[in-house]
Amino acid sequence: MPKIVGRTLLCATVAATLLAAPLASVSVASANTAGTGLVIAEAYLKGGSANALFNKKFVEIANPTDAPVSVDGWSLQYRSATGSAAFSTSGLEGTVPANGTFLVTMAGNGATGADLPAADDTATLNASGTTGTLVLSDQSKALTLPTGAIAAGTAGVVDLLGYGASNTFEGHVRTVDGGNTVPNGLVRQGTVDSDDNAADFSVTTTLTPTNAADETAPTDPTDPTDPTDPGAPAEAVTIAQLQGTTDTSPYVGKSVVTKGVVTAVYATGGFNGYTVQTPDTGGAIDFGTHTASDGVFVFSSATASQVAAGDYVQLTGSVSEYYGLTELNVAAGGMTKLTETVPAPQAATVAFPSSDAQRESLESMLVAPQGDYTVADNYTTNQYGEVVLASGTKRLIQPTEVARPGSAAAKAVEADNAARKVTLDDGGSTNFLTQANKSIPVSWLTQGPVTVGAAATFTKPVVLDYRNDSWKFQPTSPITGATAKTDLPATFSNVRTTKPQDVGGDLKLAGFNVLNYFPTTGDQLTGCSYYTDRDGDPVTVNSGCNARGAAEQEDFERQQVKIVKAINGLGADVVSLEEIENSAEFGQDRDAAVATLVGALNAATGADTWAYVKSPKTLPASEDVIRLALIYKKDRVAPTGESTILIDPAFTNARQPVADAFRPVGGTADDEFLVIANHFKSKGSGTGENADQGDGQGASNADRVKQATALAAFSAKMQTQYGTDKVFMLGDFNAYSQEDPMVVLDEAGYTDLGPALDSSEWSYVFSGLSGSLDHVLASPAALATVTGVDIWNINSVESVALEYSRYNYNATNLYTDDVYRASDHDPILVGFDLTGDSTPTDPGTDPTDPGTDPTDPTDPGTAPGAGQTPAPTPGADSTPVAPSESSLTDANRGTVTAPSSARAGETITIGVGTQYAGQRVNVWMFSTPTLLGTVTVAADGTVRVTIPSDAPAGPHRTVVTAADGSLIGWTTITIDPVTGALAFTGADLTGGIAAALLLLAAGAGVLVARRRRARVA
Repeated sequence: MPKIVGRTLLCATVAATLLAAPLASVSVASANTAGTGLVIAEAYLKGGSANALFNKKFVEIANPTDAPVSVDGWSLQYRSATGSAAFSTSGLEGTVPANGTFLVTMAGNGATGADLPAADDTATLNASGTTGTLVLSDQSKALTLPTGAIAAGTAGVVDLLGYGASNTFEGHVRTVDGGNTVPNGLVRQGTVDSDDNAADFSVTTTLTPTNAADETAPTDPTDPTDPTDPGAPAEAVTIAQLQGTTDTSPYVGKSVVTKGVVTAVYATGGFNGYTVQTPDTGGAIDFGTHTASDGVFVFSSATASQVAAGDYVQLTGSVSEYYGLTELNVAAGGMTKLTETVPAPQAATVAFPSSDAQRESLESMLVAPQGDYTVADNYTTNQYGEVVLASGTKRLIQPTEVARPGSAAAKAVEADNAARKVTLDDGGSTNFLTQANKSIPVSWLTQGPVTVGAAATFTKPVVLDYRNDSWKFQPTSPITGATAKTDLPATFSNVRTTKPQDVGGDLKLAGFNVLNYFPTTGDQLTGCSYYTDRDGDPVTVNSGCNARGAAEQEDFERQQVKIVKAINGLGADVVSLEEIENSAEFGQDRDAAVATLVGALNAATGADTWAYVKSPKTLPASEDVIRLALIYKKDRVAPTGESTILIDPAFTNARQPVADAFRPVGGTADDEFLVIANHFKSKGSGTGENADQGDGQGASNADRVKQATALAAFSAKMQTQYGTDKVFMLGDFNAYSQEDPMVVLDEAGYTDLGPALDSSEWSYVFSGLSGSLDHVLASPAALATVTGVDIWNINSVESVALEYSRYNYNATNLYTDDVYRASDHDPILVGFDLTGDSTPTDPGTDPTDPGTDPTDPTDPGTAPGAGQTPAPTPGADSTPVAPSESSLTDANRGTVTAPSSARAGETITIGVGTQYAGQRVNVWMFSTPTLLGTVTVAADGTVRVTIPSDAPAGPHRTVVTAADGSLIGWTTITIDPVTGALAFTGADLTGGIAAALLLLAAGAGVLVARRRRARVA
């Protein structure tokens, strides 16, 4: 019998894991180098596809020992190639005979191919035929493994196979030849496990599926016996009865007949079915009485092309649970169109439910999602045409960004993320990155930008279903990039900005990760392998050589133009660079790559604007192929001496920090400041004390703590060496804001400026969660001079499809030579004042907005000094002035819009009007005038501001004024009292989640207070 792992059980397991304190660590796989344990011997995962060898998928487990091994309580587990969450599991029962094999079969993609021998067990996994990760586990609980190479010894892992382009593997991933229609599978070379999938497995067209009885083909039929009772005829049921009130239908395995109106049809795209719903159901839903779904998915490739939305049909078929989705399986002849007229079902007008029980009661029903939705992730949009959303106006947040690892507050953030996450799909299972599908325009991205943080607005009903371990909104028919924008069920606001926010200050400092900027391209070296575009042309280096960036000069130029526009667009005077080529590794001058970048920056400005800090005489004995660098504008600042690289054992597996002090042009020693660039060890790998501890901090946290400790000591030494206590330490720390390394630096007296002054923006998005790996930390003396901070969201929030590395990957070429997705990390910009009266000369030649017209004197991007931050006139008052309350009349309301209500500490979207796009405006809250922020209006006419955490409950007015103080308009808003209810979910806000949200609110309050202080100082 198939062993279905119930969705509730899986969710309960995950919940229990999240709530455990401390979280249990999952460590590394046990190599069977001596052939003394069970191994995965064969994996055939293309079963049933066109040209398939067999009509089902299978995994063969081998036992090389002289004793039988029971797998009772074990499991076979699967995770998608790009996944990082818990694996899907299917329990195992039985015994693998001594020196024998054990055959586990899975449902095929169709009916093509020969029958397999009798299965020893059946798994419910839906493994991809071309890319993914399989695990043979000696436990039933779902594993949560880090991505990357899984080292020998991981608890729970008996054997692991990462294949295709999987992000999780032993040693190296085993590549797969061809798509599902290419008939081949994977076979182990013997039974020895060397912990290297690429070495242990090979691709073969000769598979020998063998069960525990040593059968390699179906057994001959035995003599017929007396006929048995064929069972009761199909039972007539309503769809609600078929669905039941739990996560599993009470009719699984039974034949039923039911009626419904077709609401969505997926005859193409891979779903091979349609949804039906009981007539006259849906509309306003009361979850107190609505406990069973009135819709169901009909899996029927035989009849999917015969129905259309609105058809009233009678269906006869068998009921199953397909990886958590209740299905009615209808064969040819099992569908009859009915002629009677019935009331059409309506879309359920509901906010996204926070509980699985409520979601189950809407499974496969039409819904018209109510409330706000925000784009949380677009990483797989270019591959599978899906967009991860968060209900409400906030993104999904990395728990350790706002709470200490393993704390109740961190667990509360995890729970809040789970309660709000839902995926908007495209009604199909198309993988747009396979060669066969690259000619199909990719969904959603073709029709316009889909940016993390954008508001998603539903314009048409969708179907709520459950696929790939996720709740999803499906359009009522498959879409692709060829679908007209007006036919899409949702639209996305444009939250892009063409330049950073004004951070003030006499000078500006920034950090920028340049995404493996390598002028040494792969074609200049030997041994490089490549990632290629849809025409087979190399784009980026894959492996085989030390280059990490572009494959050829044309690819490098596409990368460089985006980076150049972004750096010039920052308007910074000093920039630290991470992930730039260490040219010494290629036999060149160590500074050759940074010199190339500076040359490109100067070519773009048309002047000798930029210079770089030269490498010091004393260098580490061993370095990575990427390094840190400092560049600066020559007419604004100059280094005070030779740079210094920290040479410390703590950085043997990371990039060594580099420090130098700068003095403004025309300034004095009192104006000098010290800059230290950093790039700590990544989270991807580590063993022993550096193994992932399961607390959210990833691998190598212990080494990052050592690096933070060494950095604090280095900073103290450099302050003495360079003669200034104004220190800015910045770069990619590979640690979120509340993780141990950042705490070390906080306790050393440094302030992390991002969380303190720009808590509503983050520099990185990983697995749909936003947080900052990139930081600028200020010493007390430096902090006193800071005027503002902005994380310029141009990279992490954009789809990877926009990168130079994805050029010509799809029929829709999404690459453009602008600033968006110049890297995968966002730059951070800091403004600060000088302590003395001296102000650096402002040449006024470097516009901050790369898209402005230099001939237009009204364009703020071309005003004298744009991008160079001219010093304010001494004594000038630049503080915005609030309008008088008497001016807020009905005649002056304008077209300003805001949510009808919000909570204290909540970030909200204000509609100002597209006619103000690109302009700076002031947003106020009355009755006591409170400046919520001075912000730039986005292209869609909106701005985002945060309500103060101490805002009193009750009615208020939201007021928007122009930069010159003139009134643009106002509207009303009610600040809700703190009731403990989560917006749009109804979940109780108690304990840790309240604490976590208070952390967020407190950060927003600091932002408002700090910016206000900076402007009146």
